[in-house]
This record gives sequence, C-alpha cells and structure tokens, in this order.
Amino acid sequence: MLIQIYEITTPEEARALSDMGVDHVGVLVGHGAFPREQSLDRARMIFDGVRAAAKKCALSLSPYLNEISTLVAKLAPDILHLGCAPPLLNPADVRRLKSQHPRLAIMRSIPVVDDASVALARQYDGIADFLLLDSYRADNKQIGALGIPHDWQLDRRIVESVRLPVIVAGGLGPDNIAAAIAASHPAGVDSKTKTDKSDGSHAKDLAKCRAFVAAVRDAEPPGRSPGRAPPRA
Repeated sequence: MLIQIYEITTPEEARALSDMGVDHVGVLVGHGAFPREQSLDRARMIFDGVRAAAKKCALSLSPYLNEISTLVAKLAPDILHLGCAPPLLNPADVRRLKSQHPRLAIMRSIPVVDDASVALARQYDGIADFLLLDSYRADNKQIGALGIPHDWQLDRRIVESVRLPVIVAGGLGPDNIAAAIAASHPAGVDSKTKTDKSDGSHAKDLAKCRAFVAAVRDAEPPGRSPGRAPPRA
C-alpha cells in the first residue's frame, strides 16, 4: 500500500521519510497565497533530500495552468498533485495539463462530501493517474488541510467506482489508519496533520511518522499490490 506524507519542510525530513519507506514525499508549493506554501527554490532544496524509491510529490493549490506548468518545468516532480477546489480547476483543465506533460503522473484531489463526489471522481478516469480523497468545506479554495476525517464508506464507493489508484486522506494518523483502511480499501493512504509536531511549527514529528508507517504496514491486506506512478521516460 502506498504511503504519502505531507507537508515536508526540510531536506532532512525528506531524507528521513525516504529511509523509513514512505512512497510519496509531499511538498506544498506556491507563491504564498496559502499558508505554509514553499517557494520553488525552497521546494527544490527539500526534494534534494528524497532518497531511494520515494517519489517527489508537488502539491499545487493554484487554479492557474500557467503557474502549474512553471512549477512542473522548474521542479520536475515525479507526481503533480492538484488540490484546487473543483469549481476552480475542472477535468478539462487537468486533461490539458496531461496533454502538455504526458510523462508526468498527475494526482487530483476529490472532495468527499456526498453522492456528487462519486460522480466527480469518475470524471477523472482516463485523465488523472491517482485520486486523493480528502475532507472539504464548500467555502474553501482548496481541498483538504482540515485535519478531520470524513465518510470512509463514501471513500469505498469511490474506490470501487474508478479504475485508477485511490489514496485516502483527511485526519489520518497512527490511531485511526487501520479503521480507515478496513473501511475504504484504498491503494494508498495520506497523513499530514496527525504526523506534525504538536508545537504548531508544522514540522514533521518523525516518531509519529514512523508509527504511521508501522500502523499502515500492520493494517494493509496481504497481497495488496500498490498503484504506483508510471516510470518517466
């Protein structure tokens, strides 16, 4: 099962997470429109710490395709994660990005709210390479970053409705990840808030990260084959 952890803030954190077996090392990248965004230069330094088989995952909350393409050109991430709210970035926009960067794996966040979430997820079949299911408030310009769980049964409906790998997020940590996996049957899981330090710095607590990785490995079904990003030529 894929393990993805956000928001990495230093090369040392990136190296440590790579060494403990985290598959996707995630960095929030932008120009300061959202709290905690890392600049392109800083994100490049953080990604320099990624080791072994871990993938560099760049999260953009921007609705602007030119900004996103600049991010891709300057960072060359393994995975581009699009977290902008649905009204601001639609499937046609993501298809356009995919056509411009055909060798780049694209992950699209899906807000888990109600039946409409299932229909929205289906629209990305054949466009995105991964879906990330996250909690959402309708007045937010971004999906996620709330630190609260949502309906894992609805997650499972989405998992069973699409053909691409699905990663479940939203307030997940060592304490509840086994229940989330059992309920939703995802290809992967994501943690941000519950693997942060408790001092408000948003730096990663590596002990919590190790506990999260161990809890996922203990909970994943035997024989589960993770959905990994396609290799870049």
